[in-house]
Amino acid sequence: MTSSTQLIVPVILAGGQGTRLWPMSRSARPKQFLDLVGKNSLYQQTLERVTDSARYLPPVIVTNAEYRFLVAEQAQEMGLMPSAVLLEPVARNTAAAIAAAAFYVAEQFGADAVMHVLASDHSVTVDDNYRWSIDTAAAAARAGKLVTFGITPSAPETGYGYIEQSAALGDGVHAVARFVEKPERARAEEMLAAGGYFWNSGTFMLGVGTFLAEIERLSPETHAAARASVTAATRDLDFTRLEGSSFATAPNISVDYAVFEKSQAVALVPVTYTWSDLGAWDAVWKAAEHDGDGNSVRGPATLNNTHNALVVTDRAHVAVEGLDDVAVIATEDAVYVGKLSEAQKVGPMVKQLRADPETAALTEIHRTAYRPWGGYSSILNGERFQVKRLFVKPGKRLSLQKHHHRAEHWIVVSGTAEVTIDGEVTMLSENQSIYLPLGCVHRLANPGKILLELIEVQTGSYLGEDDIIRIEDEFGRA
Repeated sequence: MTSSTQLIVPVILAGGQGTRLWPMSRSARPKQFLDLVGKNSLYQQTLERVTDSARYLPPVIVTNAEYRFLVAEQAQEMGLMPSAVLLEPVARNTAAAIAAAAFYVAEQFGADAVMHVLASDHSVTVDDNYRWSIDTAAAAARAGKLVTFGITPSAPETGYGYIEQSAALGDGVHAVARFVEKPERARAEEMLAAGGYFWNSGTFMLGVGTFLAEIERLSPETHAAARASVTAATRDLDFTRLEGSSFATAPNISVDYAVFEKSQAVALVPVTYTWSDLGAWDAVWKAAEHDGDGNSVRGPATLNNTHNALVVTDRAHVAVEGLDDVAVIATEDAVYVGKLSEAQKVGPMVKQLRADPETAALTEIHRTAYRPWGGYSSILNGERFQVKRLFVKPGKRLSLQKHHHRAEHWIVVSGTAEVTIDGEVTMLSENQSIYLPLGCVHRLANPGKILLELIEVQTGSYLGEDDIIRIEDEFGRA
């Protein structure tokens, strides 16, 4: 379809920390890394959409340091190798993220390259219309346009911004009359009845040179910060760290506000493929499959005399009786119950939880925490003791470390454990245990081919995760 010099560089924005899908989505593992619809995470589904080698080069991922191993691991699970993973030192919204990616792409592929900028947390149906939109937008971008994709609205949604189209420019491309902020219901109904308005998908096709010229003209602070952060970027394992002090000077603004609402080079490609930003639980319900009563269930659940419900549970069996228009979301440590039609109210509730020291952690981390080597679940906490379940992937190992305030006991539940204590290596199999005294230098590894699971009992005066002194670490954390 396209010569190798015209292939598109996908840029996937994967650093968002949204919590509108709480309690599943939390700042330590937000929605892009969850499998909310389909068998893969939303980020993995986004990767899959850019695997067409007739159109795309390997993607550039923009994320933050906290998610770097999730980004790399989930790409590896798909058998994909990004061309780069750019790490933002601080959150600065989409203008700075896209500008930094544009400078990197210009450096690696030339200023005449075309970028397809995608969010990592959207649900999209890839069909002939989708493929047509990519080719159409890429041609317009090569002709000097900054292209945004407008989704043909199917309902007067108030959770999306809108774009009003203007004159046709030919070949399925239109000029843009204006951008409209998320409207009230009555205004959304008016726009739907009038026609010519499209949902703002937050997805773009950009000629790198054109975009950099426009952002320099319209938001010079963003341009300067992004350029300096890429020029002084450093390598860290397989990642590229954008320089922190430069990037931090960028305004905290969206690319819509910085460029698209002001530029005369903007064009619109209206599309009809199925799309959702999965911005709230009602959007997840709409994107999911339903039974005869309009219910969508993910996880163990029993529903009776219940209609138009969304039930998502990752462990506990949920039973719902005699309800309509309800969302029930259950995790290991929190349950949300509310009207499905009022799912946008989750956001204010999360702010309330975050403001209370007693519940703030529920918005940040799950009871199960994931690490590049595996992860752990908190089982029981008490005064001077804590019980965890550790799981280590085959061939992975934890850092060589020690603790100042706690001792540990490890009991192997399944798999084989290689335990190093003060230089001495011990192999443990199922039902065997070992004691790690306070202050010892130790490491846990899984030399086997199946998942290693063990129970860890910690005892001591302080049991916080920050009481870890890393001496060696293959993930760059020492």
